[in-house]
Amino acid sequence: MAITRWDPFRDVVALQNRVNSLFREMSEGDSPLTTASFVPAVDIYEDPKKVVLKLEVPGMEEKDLDIRVENNTLTVKGERKLEKEEKEENFHRIERRYGSFYRAFTLPSTVDTENVQASYNTGVLKLELNKKAEAQPKQIKVNVGGQSKVEDKKESQELVGAR
Repeated sequence: MAITRWDPFRDVVALQNRVNSLFREMSEGDSPLTTASFVPAVDIYEDPKKVVLKLEVPGMEEKDLDIRVENNTLTVKGERKLEKEEKEENFHRIERRYGSFYRAFTLPSTVDTENVQASYNTGVLKLELNKKAEAQPKQIKVNVGGQSKVEDKKESQELVGAR
């Protein structure tokens, strides 16, 4: 029987190698973890008249997108499919994400859910949600001294005529 010296770091290195191989296996192939991890990036901004969402969905067709508004929630669903050609290719690496995605956004009560416009151009889905008329800002004129200048002139002329 051979005597081996105990090395406490040998077990740590073996554990690290096992964890690395586990992550490597999950990131390769058609694992459900990699295909379901496609989540499009979104930009959301607002101006006085509307709320705009821009989602990056390159390589998708309009028919693969499902956009709905229900109970003040905007949902965008879709699926980006892996393109398979008839000829065999030797892929060395596939980094683009594929699979289905689901994004949900809670809309503020100021948005008119009946008036939503969607456009798709160069891989960007743009959703424009107009605000309700009562939610749009209105400018209010300030009167000096509680009365407008026109009313002041009329009152002064009436006072002069009454004398």
